[in-house]
Amino acid sequence: MTGGGFISMPDGSVVVALALPRPHSAGRVRVLVHARNRARALTRLRNLGMRSVYLRGNAAPPTPDEVTAVLHHPEGVVWRSSPDDDTESWHPMTALLRAPSAG
Repeated sequence: MTGGGFISMPDGSVVVALALPRPHSAGRVRVLVHARNRARALTRLRNLGMRSVYLRGNAAPPTPDEVTAVLHHPEGVVWRSSPDDDTESWHPMTALLRAPSAG
Protein backbone atom coordinates (compact mmCIF):
# COMPACT_ATOMS: atom_id res chain seq x y z
CA MET A 1 0.00 0.00 0.00
CA THR A 2 2.81 2.39 -0.80
CA GLY A 3 2.80 5.16 -3.30
CA GLY A 4 -0.05 6.68 -5.13
CA GLY A 5 -1.28 7.66 -8.51
CA PHE A 6 -4.02 9.33 -10.47
CA ILE A 7 -6.38 8.79 -13.34
CA SER A 8 -7.82 11.42 -15.67
CA MET A 9 -11.57 11.39 -16.17
CA PRO A 10 -13.30 12.10 -19.51
CA ASP A 11 -14.50 15.51 -18.24
CA GLY A 12 -10.91 16.59 -17.48
CA SER A 13 -11.07 16.08 -13.72
CA VAL A 14 -8.82 13.61 -11.90
CA VAL A 15 -9.09 11.02 -9.17
CA VAL A 16 -5.97 10.85 -7.02
CA ALA A 17 -5.15 7.87 -4.79
CA LEU A 18 -2.54 8.11 -2.05
CA ALA A 19 -1.26 5.90 0.76
CA LEU A 20 -0.89 8.14 3.80
CA PRO A 21 -0.01 7.64 7.46
CA ARG A 22 -3.11 7.28 9.60
CA PRO A 23 -3.48 10.27 11.96
CA HIS A 24 -3.61 9.54 15.68
CA SER A 25 -2.46 5.91 15.29
CA ALA A 26 -0.07 3.58 13.53
CA GLY A 27 -0.62 2.26 10.05
CA ARG A 28 -1.49 3.65 6.66
CA VAL A 29 -4.71 4.35 4.81
CA ARG A 30 -5.62 4.62 1.13
CA VAL A 31 -7.15 8.04 0.45
CA LEU A 32 -9.06 8.93 -2.73
CA VAL A 33 -9.72 12.51 -3.84
CA HIS A 34 -11.76 13.76 -6.79
CA ALA A 35 -10.81 17.25 -7.99
CA ARG A 36 -10.43 19.44 -11.05
CA ASN A 37 -6.69 18.67 -11.28
CA ARG A 38 -3.90 16.98 -9.31
CA ALA A 39 -2.78 20.19 -7.61
CA ARG A 40 -6.29 20.87 -6.32
CA ALA A 41 -6.63 17.31 -5.07
CA LEU A 42 -3.47 17.67 -3.00
CA THR A 43 -4.58 21.10 -1.79
CA ARG A 44 -7.88 19.61 -0.60
CA LEU A 45 -5.95 17.14 1.57
CA ARG A 46 -3.58 19.81 2.87
CA ASN A 47 -6.56 21.98 3.82
CA LEU A 48 -7.91 19.06 5.85
CA GLY A 49 -4.72 19.07 7.95
CA MET A 50 -2.55 16.58 6.07
CA ARG A 51 0.34 18.94 5.51
CA SER A 52 3.00 16.75 3.95
CA VAL A 53 1.04 15.27 1.04
CA TYR A 54 2.87 14.76 -2.24
CA LEU A 55 2.23 12.72 -5.36
CA ARG A 56 5.37 11.36 -6.94
CA GLY A 57 4.80 9.26 -10.01
CA ASN A 58 1.85 7.11 -10.93
CA ALA A 59 2.83 3.74 -9.46
CA ALA A 60 -0.51 2.96 -7.80
CA PRO A 61 -3.37 4.64 -9.69
CA PRO A 62 -6.94 4.16 -8.45
CA THR A 63 -8.80 1.07 -9.59
CA PRO A 64 -12.19 1.36 -11.36
CA ASP A 65 -13.93 0.38 -8.09
CA GLU A 66 -12.08 3.11 -6.22
CA VAL A 67 -12.99 5.69 -8.87
CA THR A 68 -16.65 4.69 -8.57
CA ALA A 69 -16.51 4.99 -4.77
CA VAL A 70 -15.09 8.51 -4.73
CA LEU A 71 -17.31 9.77 -7.56
CA HIS A 72 -20.43 8.65 -5.70
CA HIS A 73 -19.42 10.26 -2.40
CA PRO A 74 -20.85 13.77 -1.90
CA GLU A 75 -17.57 15.23 -0.60
CA GLY A 76 -15.35 13.51 -3.15
CA VAL A 77 -12.82 12.47 -0.49
CA VAL A 78 -12.87 8.98 1.04
CA TRP A 79 -10.47 6.56 2.75
CA ARG A 80 -10.11 2.90 3.65
CA SER A 81 -7.49 1.16 5.77
CA SER A 82 -7.45 -2.08 3.75
CA PRO A 83 -7.71 -1.34 0.04
CA ASP A 84 -7.66 -5.03 -0.87
CA ASP A 85 -10.50 -5.91 1.53
CA ASP A 86 -13.78 -5.59 -0.37
CA THR A 87 -15.78 -6.07 2.83
CA GLU A 88 -14.54 -2.78 4.31
CA SER A 89 -16.58 0.25 3.31
CA TRP A 90 -15.11 3.54 2.21
CA HIS A 91 -15.28 6.15 4.96
CA PRO A 92 -15.67 9.96 4.84
CA MET A 93 -12.60 12.02 5.76
CA THR A 94 -14.22 13.32 8.95
CA ALA A 95 -14.04 9.78 10.38
CA LEU A 96 -10.28 9.67 9.74
CA LEU A 97 -9.47 13.10 11.09
CA ARG A 98 -11.51 12.79 14.28
CA ALA A 99 -9.30 12.66 17.35
CA PRO A 100 -9.43 9.35 19.25
CA SER A 101 -11.79 9.32 22.19
CA ALA A 102 -10.25 9.25 25.64
CA GLY A 103 -12.07 6.38 27.19
